[in-house]
Amino acid sequence: MYDLVIFDNDGVLVDSEPISNRHLAAYLTEIGHPTSYEESVRDYMGSAMHRVHELIHERTGRRLPEDFDEVFHTRVFAAFEQELKPIAGVFDVLEQLVAQGVPYCVASSGSHERIRVGHRTTGLDRWFGDGLVFSAQDVGRGKPAPDLFLHAAERMGVAPERCAVVEDSPLGVRAGVAAGMDVYGFTAMTPAEKLPGVQGHFSDMAELLSLLS
Repeated sequence: MYDLVIFDNDGVLVDSEPISNRHLAAYLTEIGHPTSYEESVRDYMGSAMHRVHELIHERTGRRLPEDFDEVFHTRVFAAFEQELKPIAGVFDVLEQLVAQGVPYCVASSGSHERIRVGHRTTGLDRWFGDGLVFSAQDVGRGKPAPDLFLHAAERMGVAPERCAVVEDSPLGVRAGVAAGMDVYGFTAMTPAEKLPGVQGHFSDMAELLSLLS
């Protein structure tokens, strides 16, 4: 077993990716950047908000509105309150990690506010105290840069090579591999072939602990 398990948040702990990408595609389309749900998942799943701004500017030469993030998050958080669920089986995984004395944390491209809203809504907040939550906000550069995972490992006092990363997006997998960590690919939303370079793939949270050990 590893000395630290680092979970991605969106799509790994909470079932937020369908909600988030549905609203992101709709909002981009609304303001003149036609985007389908599938395109949103392909281009932005697992990324920090700065990637949305960068890609839109790169492709169109136009900047998104100054209040883009605020409006988007207001819509998404309202949807979270109504629709968000924890990923099936994740409570069992956390219970078993605690029982085995294996440290864990979350490292997400999302903002601290987004992580906290999702955790409060789903009951995950009882598992993740302040010292166990890390956001791309903490390092300034989101995935696929390895900075966030390296920051989490440093703060938790664990060498990168002793960390396991649980990810469901190509960007997140690239970040974990670049950080020198073993990565496990959750394939609930992303086909295994789009998550290369991992130690193993799994489609059900019940499979994770056997892979980690």
